[in-house]
Amino acid sequence: AGQDLAADLVDMYLTWGEPPAQVAEKLAAARAKAALRGRKLRFGIRLHFIVRETEDEAWRAADRLISHVTDAQIENAQARFLNQMDSVGQRRMAQLHGGRRDRLVVSPNLWAGVGLVRGGAGTALVGTPEQITERIREYQAIGIDTIIGSGYPHLEEAYRVAELLFPKLGLGTRRQRA
Repeated sequence: AGQDLAADLVDMYLTWGEPPAQVAEKLAAARAKAALRGRKLRFGIRLHFIVRETEDEAWRAADRLISHVTDAQIENAQARFLNQMDSVGQRRMAQLHGGRRDRLVVSPNLWAGVGLVRGGAGTALVGTPEQITERIREYQAIGIDTIIGSGYPHLEEAYRVAELLFPKLGLGTRRQRA
């Protein structure tokens, strides 16, 4: 239903961060539906970022985000996502890891730990600036041209993304451009 609505009305189809192959399938389906209506869509993706100077630091930061989450909290949240919500996207997020801590790395540098207890966008790109840039380029290669990013804690991660990742993407902060 969401793809049909997008094909009829929107200029940009936004998806959550799934492995690139799954995103590519979704984009192809939405693109085909839009083409049947004589329309073209742009595509965006919603992801969290956990970027650090080393890969080990990044994965430790990811682990810290869920270090105080109990198995009971995970079980309750996953049951709510699967039984009380009719969102196809939310079900897809929950299916990435199945509520299991040992299945959180769902693709290179793509971590589904955010979605253990949080609804909505439940994945993060985790790694060094170079690794995350490589993953972003993979999404761009399948048609993503817009990224809505965030991180936890919001302010601190925003600074890290600006300082570590933006230069690799050819983006500068005001301070860097001055």
